[in-house]
Amino acid sequence: MAKTIVVKQIGSPIRRPAKQHQTLVGLGLNKMHKTRELEDTPAVRGMIAKIPHMVEIIEEKG
Repeated sequence: MAKTIVVKQIGSPIRRPAKQHQTLVGLGLNKMHKTRELEDTPAVRGMIAKIPHMVEIIEEKG
């Protein structure tokens, strides 16, 4: 079974650069306090590292 992480959006993309908003959409997040379970890959970790002020890792599974 692949490792997964649960990510929650804690920041709004309003008044942020377009790239940060696109990164949120790439993670599957678009509304405040929405959570998403994603596969733990270097690509996903890199996206999270680009916007640490807008997302929070809630839990790591597997």
